Amino acid sequence: MQHILKTGFALTVLAGLTACTTTNLQNKAPVVERGIESRPAEIPAPEIVKPVVKAPDNTRGTYVVKRGDGLYRIALDHGQSYSDLVAWNDLKNPNDIKVGQILRVAPPEGSSATPGSGIVSSPGVEVRPLPVNPANNKTMPRGDKRPYSEANLAELQKGDTVVAAVVPVTKAEVITPVKVAESAPAESDNVEWMWPVDGKVLATFDDVKNKGFDIGGKLGQDVLAAGSGKVMYAGSGIRGYGNLVIIKHTSNLLSAYAHNKSILVKEGQAISKGQKIAEMGNSDSDTVKLHFEIRVQGKPVDPARYLPAR
Repeated sequence: MQHILKTGFALTVLAGLTACTTTNLQNKAPVVERGIESRPAEIPAPEIVKPVVKAPDNTRGTYVVKRGDGLYRIALDHGQSYSDLVAWNDLKNPNDIKVGQILRVAPPEGSSATPGSGIVSSPGVEVRPLPVNPANNKTMPRGDKRPYSEANLAELQKGDTVVAAVVPVTKAEVITPVKVAESAPAESDNVEWMWPVDGKVLATFDDVKNKGFDIGGKLGQDVLAAGSGKVMYAGSGIRGYGNLVIIKHTSNLLSAYAHNKSILVKEGQAISKGQKIAEMGNSDSDTVKLHFEIRVQGKPVDPARYLPAR
């Protein structure tokens, strides 16, 4: 009996040692053979993020036709001539514009001025080649630059040296970059204004319902040009204005005279301040009146900012 117990105890101890040995072998660090270099993991190259390049804005100076638009109205709203819009857009039938059609409402960009033929190397100094005698014009690699003088010129004519003379340039000859003048703000445009008719102001400018002044008067009363300029439009093609005259005073400013009984001027005609251009009426209106507008780059503004106080 005791022999069996001893044998069982011995087996139990042996099993425990075996288990420990197995665990130690599993947890033992792997053996790395010396003399073999381990290659590090490759580092991925950083991702190159390309900057987002915005597409050029090609919508400036254009207008998308909406339902109910007419070419006359588009021209008025952008301060341009009807005939100019026809020409800029090569319209075969100006009365047949489509909804969604893109129209140019600004003049095409002009070409830049061509630079002068003189070459300025530094302020006040221009490099000019001296005249060369064809008989002495040999193909020789030697050459230099010398100040202009009669002696150097004589030497050039005798010898074979190619000389470029540095000639002083007067201020009048210096070529300077020409800066394109920007259009002056409308407020600074030199236009002398006057009231187009003598009458009571029935409605003033509010930028929502009324885009100008409504001035009362008598049927057939004289309508005068509020400032000098050129007739940009004369007709009845813009709905809501009746017989309308539009005068362009500067590149920024125009004035409009609506609801006339009759029009006395033609498109393209030069107009002086105070000249009679129409007779007051009630065309496309429920009462006899003059609807008068001043527009800056096509946008209606308060005429009170321009007309003299009275």
